Amino acid sequence: MMIALLLAAAASDCTYDRAAMLALPQQAFDQDMSGGWRALSMRGCEKEAADLIRDWRTAHTPERSRGILYWHEGQLRANLGENVAAIALFERARKTVEEDRGMGWNLYVDGSIAFLRRDRPSFDKAHAALAALPKPEGFDPRGPDGKPITIRWPMNLNVLDGFARCWDKSYRQAYATCATPIDVVEGK
Repeated sequence: MMIALLLAAAASDCTYDRAAMLALPQQAFDQDMSGGWRALSMRGCEKEAADLIRDWRTAHTPERSRGILYWHEGQLRANLGENVAAIALFERARKTVEEDRGMGWNLYVDGSIAFLRRDRPSFDKAHAALAALPKPEGFDPRGPDGKPITIRWPMNLNVLDGFARCWDKSYRQAYATCATPIDVVEGK
């Protein structure tokens, strides 16, 4: 019984060094899979992680597009069932046509928003458009080390496929248990 209580207390510890987190550069804050806001989220502190992303975004001029920060906060809010807030954040994560370069990001955004709204016709339209998207000419994905990698095309279709399979589940359930893993193969 005592061990279970200690584990529960440890799992719900959402304390963190706010000043240190807000001082991180964008790459370390957002893309370090075991640091930044992600470390907080992995401890089960999604509300705190979402608020931290919001606060980091407010305190900084991002090195790259703000869109990914809106997206990640939106995903955390969707996991918490805060769908209205998540939808507003997802809307702000859209890319211009030039930024998207035929990658289908906005179709993924459309499908995700339609899933949260439970708007099946709009979801099916976005899903079909993403599934039919041709690979852009010159598509040459690279890993963090600069080496070529193979990525299943179109990107993020696996997530929308999961949403389609688990339409009646929450965002958290559908994203975590219904989407197939991303197919990335090192050394193309």
